[in-house]
Amino acid sequence: MNILVINAGSSSLKYQLIDMDTSAVLAKGLCERIGIEGSNLKHQPLGKDCVSIVSPMDTHADAITLVIGALVDKYHGVIAGMDEIGAVGHRVVHGGEFFKQSVIIDDAVKKAIDACCELAPLHNPPNLTGIEACEQVMPGVPQVAVFDTAFHQTIPKEAYMYAIPYEYYEKYKIRKYGFHGTSHKYVAQRAAKMLGKPIEKLKLITLHLGNGSSVTAVDHGKSIDTSMGFTPLAGVPMGTRSGDIDPAIVCFLMEKENLSIDQMSDVLNKKSGVIGVSQLSSDFRDLTDAMEKGDEKATLAINMFIYNVRKYIGTYSAIMGGIDAIVFTAGIGENNSSMRSAIVDNLSYKGIKIDPEKNAQRGKEIDISTDAAKVRMLVIPTNEELMIALETLELVK
Repeated sequence: MNILVINAGSSSLKYQLIDMDTSAVLAKGLCERIGIEGSNLKHQPLGKDCVSIVSPMDTHADAITLVIGALVDKYHGVIAGMDEIGAVGHRVVHGGEFFKQSVIIDDAVKKAIDACCELAPLHNPPNLTGIEACEQVMPGVPQVAVFDTAFHQTIPKEAYMYAIPYEYYEKYKIRKYGFHGTSHKYVAQRAAKMLGKPIEKLKLITLHLGNGSSVTAVDHGKSIDTSMGFTPLAGVPMGTRSGDIDPAIVCFLMEKENLSIDQMSDVLNKKSGVIGVSQLSSDFRDLTDAMEKGDEKATLAINMFIYNVRKYIGTYSAIMGGIDAIVFTAGIGENNSSMRSAIVDNLSYKGIKIDPEKNAQRGKEIDISTDAAKVRMLVIPTNEELMIALETLELVK
């Protein structure tokens, strides 16, 4: 079965068509500037040159129509007709407390996704638009919603509640939700396969480290805590996001700087993290280059990131009563060997030992531990699209 994976943004739409018999990505691409002048599609078929198609896309339905046209095109298509698409899997950022797993989409599901829009105002509305566009262009084809938050719905109440008046949870559902769930679930399952053990017998800490970063404790296959919270702002310092701070800082700065709610949100989400500390860049590659040249603020920003990731590792190993493996994934986790080494530099007392030669590898699935290490250190490239496709297949097959 071929499954089309859709990740719809406000003015963009990313897609992959995956052959589930082989896990091969038959084609992938990106529709940009939907509803904006100059809209275009970049389409990459398997084994062929990338094709750029400039065409008006006033709506997401127009974008889906263009994608289908590219997939079945005589010259750069990869399937003979739409009937070769068995189902569509949609990335949906926020499922609130409604969804603990992926679901086949119906009117009730769409209503629940819409109810979560206030929890993820930048993501859920376009996700819902992408669903409705596919229903319009591909009537009768099963649609599945795969939620970033679903994997974390196993977190116990004492871990997901905040110590604020309980009425705010009852009225507004203010609690920890966690994000990057699809990525954490995928690499945890791959880790179990690499270790040759059932995931139900493992204690894992998964590190999704990129411009947006999160750390998750996976105990016997279930997420029991994660660093992101009510929003993706919480946790470790990120590219532009502050991570955990004393909440009183927000009130203090709003008063001192005469900031509005929107302005304060902009500071925390877009001007903080490593770019705020370094005053240089949100890209860790730029910061690493600057650190090597002696830049003190870049060095401080990187050290703060390392310190906080390490702190979460210690916290989660204590919560689980030990760890069997730590998993690195996403842009930094998969490719930055020096960052991996620095994060676990003083954790040898836990039985963590990295093999420098193995650690030099980039972007490949590998165990970078020494043979004598008691805790395995794994690098696993994430594949959220394949995870979405697998979840979709499980529901529709």
